[in-house]
Amino acid sequence: MHVELRDEAREDLVYGAMFYAEQSAGLDGYFLKCLRQDIEKLQSIGGVHEKYRDFHRSLSDRFPYAIYYLVAEEFIDVVAILDCRSDPTAIDSRLGRTKR
Repeated sequence: MHVELRDEAREDLVYGAMFYAEQSAGLDGYFLKCLRQDIEKLQSIGGVHEKYRDFHRSLSDRFPYAIYYLVAEEFIDVVAILDCRSDPTAIDSRLGRTKR
């Protein structure tokens, strides 16, 4: 099954990379590499993760980020990639605005 990222999820990656670029030179690239690996794993294991607010939630192996996704008939639909350190209310609000 292939994985598709919504525009909002791509924006989440950009914001995350910008945050890590400010922390240390090159950390943004490492962040993106790690999250891409986490996303690629969904091709083979998508759908096995626990659900949160009706979305499957896969935790990143290296960073405090969660990948929220839906399993469609022919693909994995990544809807958000959010920092787990964020206010839970903000995460719930964001997921609540996401179209299923």
